[in-house]
Amino acid sequence: GGSIGSELCRQIARYRPSQMILLGHGENSIFQIHNEILSRFSTVKCDPVIADVRNLKRLTDIFQRFNPDIVFHAAAHKHVPLMEMNPSESITNNVFGTRNVLAACEETNVKQFVLVSTDKAVRPASIMGATKRLAEILVLEAAQRTGKAYVAVRFGNVLGSRGSIVPIFQNQIAAGGPVTVTHQDVKRFFMTIPEATQLIIRAGALGQGGEIFVLDMGEQIKIVDLAKDLIRLSGLEVNRDIDIVFTGLRPGEKLEEELFAPDETYKTTPDERIFVIHSHATALTRPLLDGLAELETALHQNKREPLLDHTLRVIKNLSSN
Repeated sequence: GGSIGSELCRQIARYRPSQMILLGHGENSIFQIHNEILSRFSTVKCDPVIADVRNLKRLTDIFQRFNPDIVFHAAAHKHVPLMEMNPSESITNNVFGTRNVLAACEETNVKQFVLVSTDKAVRPASIMGATKRLAEILVLEAAQRTGKAYVAVRFGNVLGSRGSIVPIFQNQIAAGGPVTVTHQDVKRFFMTIPEATQLIIRAGALGQGGEIFVLDMGEQIKIVDLAKDLIRLSGLEVNRDIDIVFTGLRPGEKLEEELFAPDETYKTTPDERIFVIHSHATALTRPLLDGLAELETALHQNKREPLLDHTLRVIKNLSSN
């Protein structure tokens, strides 16, 4: 039901699959994309399912009912500052939700699994990035253990997604300003939703199991330059009609993102827009289970502040094995 998930539904429907199951937690977003698919692709059998990835029993029941061949997993909390204020939600949804989806896939012999990941998983500085890195590790471990074509796809920000920077800037300009930018030097990778989604599907088709694919995002764009361009495209002038105000980096934010970690080497694939990572680390089952148990203990202690430290320590311990 999210920005990427909905576009995945649209693009996959064009291939006329025998059946699509649209699974999401938000009933309104699932309602909207289900109705759109019904109207635009009337010959595609399409079933809307409301479920929470944190409920393993519910997921397993659904997977046993529909017996899917391919699963695209785009369910995650993504807003960095918001997750800094709600770290337990980020962990339960992004980490344990991913673990549950993978468990349901294994239980029902799903052939292919694609995790939608993020550049914020590289040397994570936020709870959101750390949880997505753990989600990547979960996928790698499942692929190594089962031999199945389970992969992750990593990319940066998408233009026009819900809560993304462009609609925020447009609303601020429409209101007469000011346009707020966190820092004059902050940069981000950007890609359009259809472009990112097309490459996610392509990467999923390339995957043999255990790969992390990275989409070619081009050069990072300075956010302040993006703000200036949008002001000018609105027929206005910076500092005359609309001011730009710098508010400071928010918790968990970096000045710049990265697509590859220092210990990751990568090479090209048959698709020039997609790279594949070969990490020197191996996702071992026992250390991963121990790390997740440690994380669950930290969650149950209900101490908000140390959760990022716990998550980063789990990742570090796994990387050193």
